[in-house]
Amino acid sequence: MEIAGRELPEGSWWDWEVIGWDAGELRLAAGYDLTYHHGLEVGFVAPLFVSCPFAFQDPVFRAPTAEETARLVRALGEAPALVVAFEADAGGPEPLSCLIAAERLEVRRRGVRRPPRARAQAAPGPRDWPGPPLPTD
Repeated sequence: MEIAGRELPEGSWWDWEVIGWDAGELRLAAGYDLTYHHGLEVGFVAPLFVSCPFAFQDPVFRAPTAEETARLVRALGEAPALVVAFEADAGGPEPLSCLIAAERLEVRRRGVRRPPRARAQAAPGPRDWPGPPLPTD
């Protein structure tokens, strides 16, 4: 798999999601199942334009079309240094077209364990109460 002329490390990068996004970087995590860990991070440094869902599967990266590039030039006032276009499964009936413009791309191969998702808390039981019920008026 290749993004903007950069070959991704070999691996099963089916599941993708945004794990960080601020003015300095848009970070995507990828793996075969993001529930417990991810093995790849793709960072878009200084993102200028982002049109993609927070989670998607099976992206097919490609060069941007002339129309997509022209749209970015109109919106940004100049051609961005890096443009990444792709189609991905975002849960709808058709693949979704996505577009990201940034200053540069960073690819990091790393195994990152994810903390368990927040568990729903059960209703407190009798032993969870700090003392006898308060009197009511």
